[in-house]
Amino acid sequence: MKFLVDAHLPPSLSRLLTASGHDSVHTQDLPERNLTPDRALNDLSVQEQRVLISKDSDFYYSHLLHQRPWKLLLVRTGNIGTKDFITLFQRHLPAILDALEGHSLVELDRQSVKGVA
Repeated sequence: MKFLVDAHLPPSLSRLLTASGHDSVHTQDLPERNLTPDRALNDLSVQEQRVLISKDSDFYYSHLLHQRPWKLLLVRTGNIGTKDFITLFQRHLPAILDALEGHSLVELDRQSVKGVA
């Protein structure tokens, strides 16, 4: 699966996904780096069929109203340290992948993964 990790999340998430056999890009890797506009992230997600992983609820509404980004994993963990977040994400990765197979909008919180749309 292909992923695009938003600036609000650590580059180590992208490295975890790559190490797990996925194609992952962090906004830090893009020409405008973490200043890449949301519109450009949506466009890249659609063009390359990448799942956008973000904490930004603006993408939630954009996806529901305009189906942009292509697929969205919305992170709703609140404030959490990077190490704890990576551990949580790694533990839930199989459920995340399963949910993304059947849904275009998936939410991850500290306890669960759920398909929304």
